[in-house]
Amino acid sequence: MNSIEEQLWNYIDGTSNPEEQKAISLLIEQDEVYRKKYKELLALNAEFSAMELDEPPMAFTYNVMESIRNEHAMQPLKARVDQRIVKGIGLFFGLIISAILIFALASVHWSAPVSGGNTTHFVIPNITKFLSSPIMESFMFFDIVLALYILDVYLRKKNLTKTYTSVQSGGQQK
Repeated sequence: MNSIEEQLWNYIDGTSNPEEQKAISLLIEQDEVYRKKYKELLALNAEFSAMELDEPPMAFTYNVMESIRNEHAMQPLKARVDQRIVKGIGLFFGLIISAILIFALASVHWSAPVSGGNTTHFVIPNITKFLSSPIMESFMFFDIVLALYILDVYLRKKNLTKTYTSVQSGGQQK
């Protein structure tokens, strides 16, 4: 904005001091440039005054503040995982492993006699045919990876808790 417009706006708004108001009113009467600009700015000011201001709804402030509160209250995705689902998956895999173990133990002939003797010995079952199938190998691999992941999460949580308590206590080690 140039100085003419600035002076005229101050004159129209009434923010200029009395000496400036007298000087600007003389310039408006005598100078054609000031007079034209003054009429333009008066028309613009009248348009601004005639405009109705859009008012936000009554609950606008409340809704904005509530959305800010909710945004801060959001938990990271890691904390929002339903623990029932995790426990259900763990239970499923535990049951599958237990079923395989029971099946392997049930297929053993515990009291089968050894060839040619009266004494009975325990026979080590041949479960290699069960363990060597690709499905079983992939299942065991998945279980091992899952167990390592759970161990990692447990150790990280334990380390995070220890760090958090040391930060709260001012860094003093117990």
